[in-house]
Amino acid sequence: MEYVYAAMLLHAAEKDIDEKAVGAVLKAAGVKADDARVKALVASLDGVDISEAMTQAVAAPAAAAAPAAGGAAAADEAPAAEEEAEEEEAGGFDGLGSLFG
Repeated sequence: MEYVYAAMLLHAAEKDIDEKAVGAVLKAAGVKADDARVKALVASLDGVDISEAMTQAVAAPAAAAAPAAGGAAAADEAPAAEEEAEEEEAGGFDGLGSLFG
């Protein structure tokens, strides 16, 4: 998660998200960065609208909570459905899902 947080911090600061910048943020935070993971993160974010991705990530939990309000039977089934939906959505950001594993 540190790698994603570094990218989000750089995005919030309106800085370029490149290998050098992500590595510098991680180093400043006291994290020994894995060059392969930094490279994978930067490659995965190429062409991604981070603001839009963050907006969708914030909106998704609110939308997933609505079906659970249907009663006890629906509440029991909701967690499994949510997990399946999250797995499907994780791969939708050009491979970003693989960075969380």
